[in-house]
Amino acid sequence: MSYCLNPNCPNPSDPLNAGRRTCCQCGSELLLQNRYRVIKPLGGGGFGKTYLIEDRGIQKVLKVLLKSHPKAISLFQQEAQVLISLRNPGIPKIEEDGYFTFFPENSDEPIHCLVMEFIGGANLQDWMKSRRHRPINQTQAVDWLTQLSEILERVHQQNYFHRDIKPHNIMRRPNGQLVLIDFGTVREVSETYLVKVGQGQNVTGIVSPGYTAPEQTNGKAVPQSDFFALGRTFVYLLTGKPPTSFAENPRSGKLQWRKSAPHISKKLADIVDYLMAPFPGNRPQTPAMILQCIAEIDIEDSSSGIIENSRVSSPLNQTQLGRENTKITTGKTLTKHQIRTKIKDTKISRIKDTKISRHKSKIKLKII
Repeated sequence: MSYCLNPNCPNPSDPLNAGRRTCCQCGSELLLQNRYRVIKPLGGGGFGKTYLIEDRGIQKVLKVLLKSHPKAISLFQQEAQVLISLRNPGIPKIEEDGYFTFFPENSDEPIHCLVMEFIGGANLQDWMKSRRHRPINQTQAVDWLTQLSEILERVHQQNYFHRDIKPHNIMRRPNGQLVLIDFGTVREVSETYLVKVGQGQNVTGIVSPGYTAPEQTNGKAVPQSDFFALGRTFVYLLTGKPPTSFAENPRSGKLQWRKSAPHISKKLADIVDYLMAPFPGNRPQTPAMILQCIAEIDIEDSSSGIIENSRVSSPLNQTQLGRENTKITTGKTLTKHQIRTKIKDTKISRIKDTKISRHKSKIKLKII
């Protein structure tokens, strides 16, 4: 099958177009750039529409801009540039020549096109629907939070932030790898942009109810706005309910969701709340800080039986973060490396007849 991209074509899915180079209905090219054949529409929304295409036997996705407004074109071209520069398994792959324009027959207005990797699998919203919104477990949550934090680390390192993180914009490959999609709303963190936000000027707003950070709703998005949306995404994944179904504490602004996720640890719930702090300055400032909090969960899990009352204190105080400042209150100050060494040595040197009372063996983990 060959699908015609001409928006004015009377029958773009005409079966007679199969194998042809031009549309038998309107005369428009069917073999774009002499290599891409459009097979069928996949979906659409906002400024763009997507199609399944074939590139010399390989299935790919074609994203087409629906509006010719200069701002929309600028954002579309920016998306192409960002995706070309970001090479990561968790980001759709685009070739250097993936962006091009196409002129339908008898049209003076070009159609802007972007060819990207086809990602098999479903987005997390559809994936949750397929399992009747059954919440994910803690192991899955930690793995996915790690993956998405690493993806965001790559994006933020290039001075961009996504601005529209939500389950619908996260794909799950058959092998379990997550992919962050829809970079059409990505924003560059330039000096001019930061000055505008600092002066209280509004910028173009992108709002997804239940997921968008409060400052972004007010037209003042910052990179940490991505973390708020990430936290709200995990509220949905861990409870099976949209964030909008939960009330907010009228004093603190915190989402009251924890009772709907009794199967996860307090430590993980603390991290999710940390991501969703109402004020961006009280959230992690970089993806690396999120990964550090996740590492604390791993340390505590690996040391069960040695550290009994440990807790993640980083969500409570921004200034408490820092790998080099991790301490254990045992009468001595230890670095995180020393904690790992101590745990390892303790396991090795356990003697059968050694008995330590429960009271004396309690060690509290704090991050100062």
